[in-house]
Amino acid sequence: MKSFQKKVLFLAKKIPRGKVATYGEIARILKTSPRAVGQALHANHCPIKIPCHRVVKSDGSLGGYSGGVRKKLELLKKEGIKIINGKIFNFKKYFKKLT
Repeated sequence: MKSFQKKVLFLAKKIPRGKVATYGEIARILKTSPRAVGQALHANHCPIKIPCHRVVKSDGSLGGYSGGVRKKLELLKKEGIKIINGKIFNFKKYFKKLT
């Protein structure tokens, strides 16, 4: 696993249950592009330990997931996140700013 991917996964692991962060938020911290973050998350081989399903687009839409968008939707809903028409409802309520 590359150093960059380890950094992305480390940040994803910091997102608590019931919260989300954005590809852009992680990209800002690592000084890279949101697309690069998405590619690193897609290569996550341990989605149970590293909750990459909690990383979404900055407009509140879900984005991709290696297990499929339907599975991502299901996982987020199980954590109590309200999603309407493919977007997180009241996005600010669920957003976790990472440091």
